[in-house]
Amino acid sequence: MRTSNPALGPNIFTGFSYADQTMTVQGTVNKSALLLLITIIAATSVWAVSGLSVIGIFASIPAFILAMITVFKQEWARITAPIYALVKGLALGSLSWMIHRFYPGLPVQAVVLTFGVFFSMLVAYRSGMIRATEKFMLGVAAATGGIVIFYMISWIISIFGVHNPLIHGSGLMSIGFSVVVVIVAALNLILDFEFIQGGERAGAPQHMEWYAAFSLMVTLVWLYMEILILLMKLAGRSQD
Repeated sequence: MRTSNPALGPNIFTGFSYADQTMTVQGTVNKSALLLLITIIAATSVWAVSGLSVIGIFASIPAFILAMITVFKQEWARITAPIYALVKGLALGSLSWMIHRFYPGLPVQAVVLTFGVFFSMLVAYRSGMIRATEKFMLGVAAATGGIVIFYMISWIISIFGVHNPLIHGSGLMSIGFSVVVVIVAALNLILDFEFIQGGERAGAPQHMEWYAAFSLMVTLVWLYMEILILLMKLAGRSQD
């Protein structure tokens, strides 16, 4: 199965000695809901306890380390995924709190839009409006890879004081770029849904429910961040 999510490799379901208990869609949904709840509680706690915002600023580093551990040690996901959700929630809460100070209400709008896009993609997938065909998955993977490379190049040149207007600006081209990235992030949800269905069909071991839930969280976090960036650009343009 091809997917652009770095947590979901093409041979992720191969090489297992399957036990009696196997991965199910319902089990993955339950675990995804739990991870989402942990993330939301951690994020909102930053807003309630101002001192946690300082901790949240540095939480992205351990979150990245936990994500890498989970990618390479899928069987540890039942432990690392909840911790990742907690730490990532602190990081997102801190970032959102700081953005809220400059753009009141913007993070809340981003959360609402993220859930709206998520459920829209879920309905589109379940109804068959969008099918995860081989060409579709190749296209989304290529687009995602291109975005990652573009971000990496922009980060490298920013070290030398060169800022990419498509990322840091608020012009029409920059807004258009963010819209494209949001669309690609949303389409990655289709690949996540297909991955979960494929895991059940393949009879993957039950611990893969945690791994699939973690992978879905990665996509949702990316989608939220890109929507937040888009809203910031729109807000910045309206203030000009």
